Formats: sequence, structure tokens, C-alpha cells
Amino acid sequence: MALFQSSTRVIPNAPGVPRHIAIIMDGNGRWAKKRFLPRVAGHQRGVEALRETVKACRELGVEYLTVFAFSSENWRRPADEVSFLMQLFLKMLEREVAKLHENNICLKIIGDRSHFDDQLNRRIAEAEQLTANNTGLTLTIAANYGGRWDIMQAVQAMLRAHPELSAGFSETELEPYFSMHYAPEPDLFIRTGGEQRISNFLLWQMAYTELYFTDTLWPAFGRKALQAAIQSYQARERRFGRTSEQVRGEQVPEGKVDA
Repeated sequence: MALFQSSTRVIPNAPGVPRHIAIIMDGNGRWAKKRFLPRVAGHQRGVEALRETVKACRELGVEYLTVFAFSSENWRRPADEVSFLMQLFLKMLEREVAKLHENNICLKIIGDRSHFDDQLNRRIAEAEQLTANNTGLTLTIAANYGGRWDIMQAVQAMLRAHPELSAGFSETELEPYFSMHYAPEPDLFIRTGGEQRISNFLLWQMAYTELYFTDTLWPAFGRKALQAAIQSYQARERRFGRTSEQVRGEQVPEGKVDA
């Protein structure tokens, strides 16, 4: 059943602890350069930061964590770095999926898989199948993903299934075909590394997401940095088009995260 509900049509709940956090994990290369290490060392340390963040999200009660691992534009990077990232992704699936399964974590991979080799696609399918029935945190990894690609593929998939909609369709008819139809919209978006843009990530889904930017480089991101982001989110008033007076008339959400 699709859980996605558009915040432009309905007023979603605004939980004290974000139900869904989306992260652009930026700064791996710069972290390595500052330490006179090759860029690949930063990517390796970034996997550890992701492991720590997943653990913290589970403990804090976050239900969905979506991370941007490799964008459709990242193919423009040097060929040796792209090759390393693909191998790192494969190794991560081989080494981490059993642990995710033991911890009741559901793993999903979104993005255009047509550029991945057969071995990687096979590992992705096996990982998703193994963890499909887990009911804890849902970890989504966006790999070879782009927000514009997602919108285009959703339209195309919908029209293949319902060609009669070619004359016109609604958001409700389109939404089940998005890559993240199974999740609510992100409550909180975090970008590490000091850049302040969303870089073609979840364009449709982040219409009313709270944005948080930090100078912390991704390999240095951990539980304290995550809590700081959540505390910033908790200090904000999520109006969804309403006035402050309307919002204040509602019940204050519970579930504050302590420092």
C-alpha cells in the first residue's frame, strides 16, 4: 500500500522526531584531502558514518532514512573514482546486508539500475528480497538516481499501465509510480559538506521538507550531528500553507530529542 501523501493536498502530521530523514552525504573527498589521503579513503570512511547514522536513527525512532549515494550526474566524475564507488557499493551489500537483516532493517535501492552490471543488480535484488519483510527502519539508498529521472519514469510507467490517462491525469494517479511511493514525504533533509542545494534529489517529494545544511563533512557526521539537525527541525514551525495562529491551535507534537 502506498504511504506517500502529498503535502500540497493534505496536511501531514508534524512529529517531534522526524518520521523520514533524507540525507545527501557530501564531503567524502574533501575529508580525505584534508588528511592527505586519496579520495577513496573518504568514501570508505563514509560507509562507517552511514552505519553510525543508521544505528542512531533506529535508536531515536526514525522510521525512514533515505541517503543519496550516487546521483545520475556522478557518472561525470573520473572513471577510476566511479569504478571504485561501484565496487564499494557491491562490497557494502555483501558485508552489511546480513547485519541489516539481523536488526530488522528493510533495505531498498532506488534509481536507474540499467547502468549497473549483472553482479551488482543481482546483489541488489538479493538484498531487497532478504530484508523485504523487516518492520524496523526502512533504509533507502538512492544510486544512479535523479529527481527529474524519477518524475519522468513515473509518468512513463503510469502511461504504460494506464494509456487512457494520456489526455490528462492527477497527482493521485501519478504518485504510486514514484520510486518512493512506499514512504511518506521526508520531514527533514540534511546536506553535509557545506553546500546549500538539493542537487536533483527527491524533487517531487521534498515540496515541504525542512532543509538543514551543515559544514560537517560526511565522514565526520555522527549521532551528535544528527541530533543537532533534529533539534533544528524541532525548533521550526511547520505550517504547510497555514498561518501561525492556526498551527498554534493544534496539539504540540511529542517526542523531543534531548541533546
